[in-house]
Amino acid sequence: MPKTRQQNQNSLYLSPVITIVIISILSPLSLAAQPSKFRRAPRFVGKLPHLTEPPQRQQRQQQQQYRYETRYFEQRLDHFSFADLPTFSQRYLINTDHWVGPNRLGPIFLYCGNEGDIEWFAVNSGFVWDIAPRFGAMLVFPEHRYYGESMPYGSTEVAYQNATTLSYLTAEQALADFAVFITNLKQNLSAEASPVVLFGGSYGGMLAAWMRLKYPHIAIGALASSAPILQFEDIVPPETFYNIVSSDFKRESASCFNTIKESWGELVSVGQKENGLLELTKTFHLCRELNSTEDLADWLESAYSYLAMVDYPYPSDFMMPLPGYPIREVCKKIDNAPDATSILERIFEGVSVYYNYTGNVDCFQLDDDPHGLDGWNWQACTEMVMPMSSSRDKSMFPAYDYNYSSFKEECWNDFNVIPRPRWITTEFGGHDIKSVLKLFGSNIIFSNGLLDPWSGGSVLQNLSETIVALVTEE
Repeated sequence: MPKTRQQNQNSLYLSPVITIVIISILSPLSLAAQPSKFRRAPRFVGKLPHLTEPPQRQQRQQQQQYRYETRYFEQRLDHFSFADLPTFSQRYLINTDHWVGPNRLGPIFLYCGNEGDIEWFAVNSGFVWDIAPRFGAMLVFPEHRYYGESMPYGSTEVAYQNATTLSYLTAEQALADFAVFITNLKQNLSAEASPVVLFGGSYGGMLAAWMRLKYPHIAIGALASSAPILQFEDIVPPETFYNIVSSDFKRESASCFNTIKESWGELVSVGQKENGLLELTKTFHLCRELNSTEDLADWLESAYSYLAMVDYPYPSDFMMPLPGYPIREVCKKIDNAPDATSILERIFEGVSVYYNYTGNVDCFQLDDDPHGLDGWNWQACTEMVMPMSSSRDKSMFPAYDYNYSSFKEECWNDFNVIPRPRWITTEFGGHDIKSVLKLFGSNIIFSNGLLDPWSGGSVLQNLSETIVALVTEE
């Protein structure tokens, strides 16, 4: 949501306009001081292939550009009960190089941690780093509980053990973490009067918007980039996400769109042949022999979805090292292959732009999760229930309808939990969003690029003078 598609990518592209709006939010202070089968919603951020070099190398290189100190804050496991439960250490990153201090009401810019390692997001949130000197701001990046090093119960193995230990992985608990953390930080720095502005992209953008609504006394404003707060409970059509992904490919090449659409049937056909799975394993250069065509289809579907999320007009490396306009490059590979090239060989050449643009990949793992994102599967099966379907006409993916019964059964098999599809809209709202935000919200910027499939579930129109939508069509 997944999904950053990351906050800095959209925001950097829009930075002059966004900066003007942020200046208006901070104006009283800125002069002083100067983010056909069952399908869960895709995780907001993607999977990496099996690399010859670990992804941490890219992170270390980016850290040279962005300096921060790593600290830890002791958090309650459950903010909403008085039970004597164990606490856990929440990691956060902090930079005070440009902070003008509490006496000059120096603002605090807080990035709401997403479903992954917080360092990964910090080094890919260039916009907040760029504007911090202008505002004399402190930067803080608190990590989301159950991700990265912020692991309750001391380890991932114990924390992810069952529904009981996972039960504290919720958006409500994460927002309470942020609120307690901010309050404590400001007290320790004697900075109670310093304004806090929230940033976030994807799921982090949803958290930023929701936190501004739920904790208006904690933060004075929020920039929610690519934040699909409306992707719930029949608010937007379930086919919206995959229709936008498909449209992104079709706008580059109708033949590319058609080749991908035809490839799913070819994938099944080859997989059903004798030694067909072995043939697919070789065609797609997989590290281990394929167990089912569905595993490969999920891998391809993920690539197409994430390509749409990061189809920026310039090179980027948040999700993967990618060229500018990566979908265009994918379609060139698919369309320009020699005439004798099979459909699946064309698909492999195309998807390699996403999974192997640098050419460093020896073979592909279909289940890599180097950034530790598996907690999102739990969140998707409990409260982050985002209905998804694929239409027969507009989508390049296999057609399927959203089936809550199948969804519920899958979640029960995986976690022994029953999803609560209406909880998010009960807790944070979503229905009649225009009236609700206009009446009860303020100081939220929703930024979206319309090529991003998550834009279909975001706020795309100005709702008031201070609920602002910034939209980039291309």
